[in-house]
Amino acid sequence: METMTEDNKAVVRRFNQEVIAEGNLESFKELMDEQFVNHSAPEGMDNGQAGMIYFFNEILRPAMPDIHVTIHQQVSQGDLVTTRKTISGTQTGALLGIPATGRVVNIDVIDIVRVKDGKYFEHWGITSLPEVLSQLQN
Repeated sequence: METMTEDNKAVVRRFNQEVIAEGNLESFKELMDEQFVNHSAPEGMDNGQAGMIYFFNEILRPAMPDIHVTIHQQVSQGDLVTTRKTISGTQTGALLGIPATGRVVNIDVIDIVRVKDGKYFEHWGITSLPEVLSQLQN
C-alpha cells in the first residue's frame, strides 16, 4: 500500500512540474485518463481533459509565462492525493480580463486527485484565484 501512495504522489508531483510549470503537452497526454473529470471546473467550462489543459496553457501561461509550482505538502491515502501548493509567476499578460500588472502573482491551491493506473482520473480543488484577481484590480 505504501508503494501505491508514494507512486501516486509522484504522479501528482510530475503533473505539477511538467504540465503546470513547463506546459509539456506530451506529459499531459501521458498523465491524463481518457475518462478524467474535473469536479472543480468553473460553470460553463469543459470539465474534462480539454478544459484542464486550456486553463493552464491558454489562461495561466500567457498571463504568467514564468510559472512556478511550489508543493508545500502532500498527503496520500489509497488512490487519493491531496496537495497544498502555490502557483506563482509574474503577470506580464492579461489574466482573465485583467491587463498585465508586472506584479508577482501567488495562487494558493489545495487539490485532491484520484489517480487510477498512474493517471489523473478525477480532480477536486479550491484556489485563491478569485482573491488574487480582486487584488490585481486594485
